[in-house]
Amino acid sequence: MGRVIQTLPEGEPIRGVTALDNSLYVFRGNMTSKQIEVYDVDSFRLLNILTVRGLYNAVDIVACGYNRCVYISDGRGSSVRKIALTGTAIARWPVEDTPSCLSLTVNHSVLVTCRKASKIKEFTTDGQLLGHIALSVGSPWHTVQMPSGKLIVCHGHHSTVTHRVCLLDSDGQVVKSYGGQTGPGRNQMHTPAHMAVDENGRVFVVDRNNYRLLLLSPSLTYIRELMSPEQLEWKPYRVSVDVKRRRLYVAINEHIEVGDYTAGRVIVVSI
Repeated sequence: MGRVIQTLPEGEPIRGVTALDNSLYVFRGNMTSKQIEVYDVDSFRLLNILTVRGLYNAVDIVACGYNRCVYISDGRGSSVRKIALTGTAIARWPVEDTPSCLSLTVNHSVLVTCRKASKIKEFTTDGQLLGHIALSVGSPWHTVQMPSGKLIVCHGHHSTVTHRVCLLDSDGQVVKSYGGQTGPGRNQMHTPAHMAVDENGRVFVVDRNNYRLLLLSPSLTYIRELMSPEQLEWKPYRVSVDVKRRRLYVAINEHIEVGDYTAGRVIVVSI
């Protein structure tokens, strides 16, 4: 199991968490206000609070060291927002589908997973569409590029039967997968909603409705349950890996009913 080394203060529900250099960015908010809390990753001291205006339904955040910015997906606004690390808005571009979670490629482009359309769209840092992949799976949440260059996607919704993490070919077809019919078993998941991949290709999966965090091998085989429901207490929502410090930042939200969160916090886990 992962060892918890710090828990950040409770606050508004968390929409995303991402780390860059010596800073941890915690994106919080309800339907009327959104803020990015910036923490020092060593002392966990709160350094700054950035207010982000004009978002309708923030879904995820990812930080880019190469372009010195963060990207935020706005599901209801059908767009991606690019914001400087100082909090200054730089750009906003339409996705023309409903964007879900975000990740970056090794070439610093932005991968946007479009859940309703079952597509992965790739954009430049300025919002130019580089291409898209139509997926053979339904209800995708998050796409991540593996160290090999291949893409993996997690998919499954509370209304669907199949919940998996899938390795894709260039046409979006499934080459290999972990999971299957929804459930709480060792080879099952219930809404795998977010992922992080370390430098060795190990995959950390938020198994949201089973209230746990799973660790998979680069070949998508089960290794262990990294965090249990007893450790998490609240529903896991997002995860970010800090390779340099061998840590995970796990965002959890207090859950009332489907889609309704009242509070959130971040657990820092040693791996």
